[in-house]
Amino acid sequence: MSGRRAERVGEAIRGMIAEMLLREIKDPRIGMVTLTTVHLTDDLRHARVFFSCVGDAAARARSLNGLRSASGFIRSQLTRRLQLRVAPEVTFLFDPTLENAERLASLLNDTYRKDD
Repeated sequence: MSGRRAERVGEAIRGMIAEMLLREIKDPRIGMVTLTTVHLTDDLRHARVFFSCVGDAAARARSLNGLRSASGFIRSQLTRRLQLRVAPEVTFLFDPTLENAERLASLLNDTYRKDD
């Protein structure tokens, strides 16, 4: 049962952070960031927020630094807005899934063109 709660709270956290990035956090280091998923422990104390971003490795590193810098503000706002007893420790991690899918699609297209 607590696993389902962690999933629900994780989705709420993802939505809240996305809203904060859109409206409140104005760090120029954070580029075009998409929050892909949030893994929250069952005790709701640790949240791993996965993101993807547009750009190269340097843009990814800048965005990660900006997100890490804003994590204290994000943590306090999550606790206040979601009315949680314990403030979850927020850790941002890059999610390479979209890059891998794009690379795979490119390889498939190249293979398809060679067959013609």
